[in-house]
Amino acid sequence: MLVLRSLTFNILFYANLALWLIFGVLPTLVLPRRVLLAVAVGWAHSSLWLMRVVAGTRCEITGIENIPQGGLMVGAKHQSFLETFALVTVFRNPVFILKRELTWIPVFGWALMKMRMIPVNRGARARALSNVTRRAKVELGQNGRQLLIFPEGTRRAPGAPPAYKFGAAHLYAELGVPCVPVALNTGLYWPRRKFLRRPGTVRIEIMPPIQPGLDKATFQRLLQERVETASDRLLAEGRAELAARGMDPLASS
Repeated sequence: MLVLRSLTFNILFYANLALWLIFGVLPTLVLPRRVLLAVAVGWAHSSLWLMRVVAGTRCEITGIENIPQGGLMVGAKHQSFLETFALVTVFRNPVFILKRELTWIPVFGWALMKMRMIPVNRGARARALSNVTRRAKVELGQNGRQLLIFPEGTRRAPGAPPAYKFGAAHLYAELGVPCVPVALNTGLYWPRRKFLRRPGTVRIEIMPPIQPGLDKATFQRLLQERVETASDRLLAEGRAELAARGMDPLASS
């Protein structure tokens, strides 16, 4: 049953994405950016609906009241593709830092550029970080957007040792805006590089912001401590839920 539901969901998820790209994104590429952002939010909601109805996986997001007004950073745990679109339903004017290769994809990449996402050449290192900082200052300062970053740089399996990069602390120091930590347990239900989609309740927790002004080392330590502590708690809750459903909560993710 789990395999069948996962297969059905995956087929419908990517078919739904294709339909939104053709009938939602393409016609709005010539319209103002806010229209394209609204399309992205619509797609995200439809994907969460499919996940709930087909895969039996609900997404519960708490702490929305902790999001301050104006430009800010969001430092989120990254375990799955799920949080990349689930957070779009909460932060309505987001800007992501993403690998530049994604912008080369027809239609999808055009939409990313239209929404002024920030591509990065990972091979350029210091120069890439400088370019990202410059672009982020414009988007947050002039446009009051929310910069969504994954401080570990890539998806990590649930329970894997944390691997926070220097870039988040650098951006925090340079941008001078609050940073909202985000914890989650998405990797238990939508494992990276895996086919299965497990039923249950995904939990994403938005925590009170870290105010600007801390030195880089203090910020890095505080961000990691808050995100990892809360994520470990959410993982324990998720594993207990999966165990109660007769699933192996320690299965490879």
